[in-house]
Amino acid sequence: MDKEIFQKSFTEKLDKNFSELSKNFEFRFKIFSEFNTLIFELNKCLILELNRAAITLTNHLLERLLKLALIYDEAGFGPTPLEDWNEKFGTPTKKYNSINLGSSIELCKKKNLITNSEKDILFNTIRILMRNGFSHADSTDILANIPDETPMFVGNLKNPNEKLKEIGINQKIIPTFQAIQMEGFAKESAKPYFHFVFSLIHKIENRLLEKR
Repeated sequence: MDKEIFQKSFTEKLDKNFSELSKNFEFRFKIFSEFNTLIFELNKCLILELNRAAITLTNHLLERLLKLALIYDEAGFGPTPLEDWNEKFGTPTKKYNSINLGSSIELCKKKNLITNSEKDILFNTIRILMRNGFSHADSTDILANIPDETPMFVGNLKNPNEKLKEIGINQKIIPTFQAIQMEGFAKESAKPYFHFVFSLIHKIENRLLEKR
């Protein structure tokens, strides 16, 4: 493929989306400075409409956020001499670094780092649709509400006057149609999902500061 095709596409997407999404580059975290480069990378995906990549990277951001929230809640986040960093972060990192998303959500709620409503959204919607649907490549729940049978019509190119034949297709089990539906879902969901997690970072950061 010619380089010019990519350049044209990238330029069109940049011109189309930058004014709306450039505000996502304007942030300053007091605790979660580790997310700076990750959010820049993620927002570039949104600007270029790389929606499935954006959702998968937002999944990573969310899971890392919840683990870091637990680590900082236990270890603290004030100034610490460099020689004490291993001792400060060793135990909480070992404790929380490998837990699954469900456990992270439950522990963050128990420690009042997230609210009940946030817990419900994270556990019942994001964990199932976003994380399972994209990071685990399981489209089952995302496509659950699509009818088991969609009418389609088949024609004969050799005999265009022949009557079209109606057939029923289950889009939920055929890879080609699964991909089409997942692409559409990603297009609709990538930006609001990122904005939810981006907002959650600030909320958790404020809650950590209030507990100080």
